[in-house]
Amino acid sequence: MSGNREYKSDVFGMLMQDKERALQLYNAMNGSSYDNPEDVEIVIHDGGISLSVRNDASFIVDARLSIYEHQSTVCPNMPVRSLIYFSVILSDMLSDKKRGTKSGKNIYGRRLVKIPTPHFVVFYNGEEEQPEVQELKLSDAFEKPTNEPNLELKCKVYNINDGKNKAIMESCGWLNDYMTFVNKVREYHADGAFDDLAIDIEKAIDYCIDNDILKEFLKTYRSEVTKSMQLNYEFDRQLELERADAIEEGLEQGIKQGLEQGLEQGLEQGLEQGLEQGIELINQLNQILLSEGKYDELQKASKDKEYQKKLLAEYGLLNEKQGE
Repeated sequence: MSGNREYKSDVFGMLMQDKERALQLYNAMNGSSYDNPEDVEIVIHDGGISLSVRNDASFIVDARLSIYEHQSTVCPNMPVRSLIYFSVILSDMLSDKKRGTKSGKNIYGRRLVKIPTPHFVVFYNGEEEQPEVQELKLSDAFEKPTNEPNLELKCKVYNINDGKNKAIMESCGWLNDYMTFVNKVREYHADGAFDDLAIDIEKAIDYCIDNDILKEFLKTYRSEVTKSMQLNYEFDRQLELERADAIEEGLEQGIKQGLEQGLEQGLEQGLEQGLEQGIELINQLNQILLSEGKYDELQKASKDKEYQKKLLAEYGLLNEKQGE
């Protein structure tokens, strides 16, 4: 097992590199009873130019390609990511890179090229409350929704936290042990400083070894597990910080926009009210002058604003503040 964890991966992905564990989880997910680990073909792909393209586990059993991913954070983009994973894997398969052949399968020929049937599954064990099972669709990401998408990909998300999907957890002992380990890390690191994370992970590893939980795996890959868990906590912590910054930025922008809109509306309303009041005062003055037959004053007031203001004051129509 490689110790190179440069890309975002986790202990789940490390565990799934073992054929026996992969087959046990496959049986639990599909209600099957395959018993020969050699029936499993672990799919390893180079991810092209980006290491981040790699998913946690891909393997073939009976012409079925299972693409499994583990997530400790909620991610609605898993169908898009799964499509990328599948495209990279399929490209490798069709070119026969693993077998060292110069030419792969001819997808331009007259004979139909068969490919494994894909299944996309995400195992979620984050602390944010989520449904026991949910289905995400690639078409949900389309900017223009359609009832009949030409391209669709369905991804099932299973919550594997305590009390969720009990049938799967009971059928796959190592997956249940994995969650015990994860919960122990959370327990020991609850409210702990980030600098203490490695110590808390080591304590969780010691507990699991002492209680025969993933014992041989943790003894063999202790340093890799510690490093992987640290990277994942750092990754999740960075996501939380970015989310908090985005919320704060959005709040500040919202307040600013609200103040600007409020000021604009206030000025607009103030101008409208002032105009209405001004027109009403002029109308009142004109009615008084007309009723008193003072046509000369009316004509002069219409041309001389200062005289108009003087008349408004004389007739008690203009208070001191209005006259400023």
